[in-house]
Amino acid sequence: MFERFLEFIRAGALFNSEDRILLGVSGGIDSMVLMHLMVRAGFDVSAAHCNFRLRGEEADDDQAFVAGECKKLNVRLHTKAFSTREYAMERGISLQMAARELRYSWFFSLLPRAGCSLLSIAHNKNDVAETFLINLLRGTGLRGLTGIRERSGKVVRPLLFAERSDIKEYAMRYGVPFREDSSNRDTRYKRNSIRHKIIPEVEKLKPDFIKIIYSTALRLREADIIFTDAIEQGFSNLFHLENDEYRVKISSLRELEPLPAYLYGFLRRWNFTRETTEDVIAAFQGTPGKQFFSQTHRLIRDREHLIITSRQSPGLTRYYIDEDATTLDVPLKIRISKHLNHKDFSIPADRKIACLDMDMLNFPLLLRKWQSGDYFQPLGMGGLKKLSDFFIDNKFSIAEKERTWILVSGSRIAWIAGYRIDDRFRITDRTKEILMIEILE
Repeated sequence: MFERFLEFIRAGALFNSEDRILLGVSGGIDSMVLMHLMVRAGFDVSAAHCNFRLRGEEADDDQAFVAGECKKLNVRLHTKAFSTREYAMERGISLQMAARELRYSWFFSLLPRAGCSLLSIAHNKNDVAETFLINLLRGTGLRGLTGIRERSGKVVRPLLFAERSDIKEYAMRYGVPFREDSSNRDTRYKRNSIRHKIIPEVEKLKPDFIKIIYSTALRLREADIIFTDAIEQGFSNLFHLENDEYRVKISSLRELEPLPAYLYGFLRRWNFTRETTEDVIAAFQGTPGKQFFSQTHRLIRDREHLIITSRQSPGLTRYYIDEDATTLDVPLKIRISKHLNHKDFSIPADRKIACLDMDMLNFPLLLRKWQSGDYFQPLGMGGLKKLSDFFIDNKFSIAEKERTWILVSGSRIAWIAGYRIDDRFRITDRTKEILMIEILE
């Protein structure tokens, strides 16, 4: 097994003799064999042990045992105790999830302090099979069946070549001591039930079941790579970034087959679920304006597009411009200048530039978002128009409306920034001085 261990590390380029590795060591057979193999191979390692305070004296005895073995092997040990029950209750999660979050959060924070570049975990082929079945029962997609990876980020798993039976044989042959965690026998936990009840029954029918699941997970990982490449190519072709929002034509999406798989592949980067993806597809037949939310993003079913924007917390919504101001950096980057109205002055034909009659303005001017009931007199029109009707006529999406800023003088709108000035503030023959406002970004 030692030679297979070294070959697995070399073939997968998991790490080399120059790397210093932090080992997650619980005291169980898997992590103790891993530490024995790493020390035997001469790798530079430190150990980290978590005491979750869930098993009273047994947990304390585990910590003392790991400390004793690390001393024998001359391995530096880091330990930490956690208030796991309190953590789980505060967040409304299971003890197993709480322990996992606490463990990995501490491991990653410990890496630089311990002078280590990688974290090594003692997962093996049996763990792959158990995780495969857990995810299968949970109803996961393709990625959930691709197994545990040999290396993911800073985490390496150099025992993934071995089954638990190999590890037990090695421990017996070389007298590697370990402790049994009594909670690992509690079949109320899903993983333990799969480990002690389901897999042994399946192995009666198929003795090499663990190997089969492991190789199946590897083939599914290859399939996921192909699927991911197709998704990324489709995303690059169909989605376009405009003003910090992604847009995709609904008509282009309709041509994809199978659409649910493609659309979920596109949307999961923004944390949308498969169920939400199906609701989005159903909304293709509905009226525009429906919105869908993930934890981080919002999707809008517009007239011809799906629009994805981030869910940003609202900041300031009112900004004032004094009469002597020359620039503004937020919420828009603008330049402000004054000009005499003489025959050589030409009003730029650019929607991002507003030329307003200074005598008609009341300072300070106000930049704000639009409000229900807003109205103005669009340049060239003789009557008033609701701003909401202006948006409809110009086919503004919900996101575009929310992104639009309004320049207000007194109680009147002077400019829909970047679109149209109010006719009452236009330059005329009677205008003496002009206020020019340019949107630079």
